[in-house]
Amino acid sequence: MTDAAENLRLVKDRIAQAAREAGRPEQDVALVAVSKTFVAEEIRPVIEAGQRVFGENRVQEAQGKWPALKEAFPDIELHLIGPLQSNKAKEAVKLFDVIETVDREKIAAALSAEMAKQGRHPRLYVQVNTGLEPQKAGIDPRETVDFVTRCREVHGIEVEGLMCIPPVDENPGPHFALLEKLAREAGVEKLSMGMSGDFETAIAFGATSVRVGSAIFGERPYPPR
Repeated sequence: MTDAAENLRLVKDRIAQAAREAGRPEQDVALVAVSKTFVAEEIRPVIEAGQRVFGENRVQEAQGKWPALKEAFPDIELHLIGPLQSNKAKEAVKLFDVIETVDREKIAAALSAEMAKQGRHPRLYVQVNTGLEPQKAGIDPRETVDFVTRCREVHGIEVEGLMCIPPVDENPGPHFALLEKLAREAGVEKLSMGMSGDFETAIAFGATSVRVGSAIFGERPYPPR
């Protein structure tokens, strides 16, 4: 996995260049290294190369590898970037530092209850289905601003930002522009958008974090579930 450490350096260089081209300070863009499907032994070299922010798609998979890694490296920040079921809210609040996939009332209510119970408050993002794809998680863009307001006023949880995953067969630019517009209207500051194939475009549209997996770790050992 020495290649992963070198890939990490190259991705960070590309992020810095994209930020400069957008007239933004490079430190304004955080890199979330997406480690889903990779085991702890494959992740550790990337941690040892200096990366501290990681993303996982599934609560159960993350439970199998991250508690020990977080104990060894206490400054790790772990993001949940895959869909969250309400029956996994307890485990998600316990393990993750950031949950990027709040997208419905039931999840907001479950997270609110668990955060109060555990006294732990992961930072929260609302996932927006900018392409209105029926197979994809995320709230309807037209409902996003009202939903963020309800998260605050009804469920008592603060939303830090918005997240999206554009349709794979479309120009991502309009989707990133829409997310930026919705964030302004909702009064949130953070934008999680852009992956291995389009993160430079996302940075040009204001991304404050990009989620990069295959460009760092290589092709996944099996298809994401």
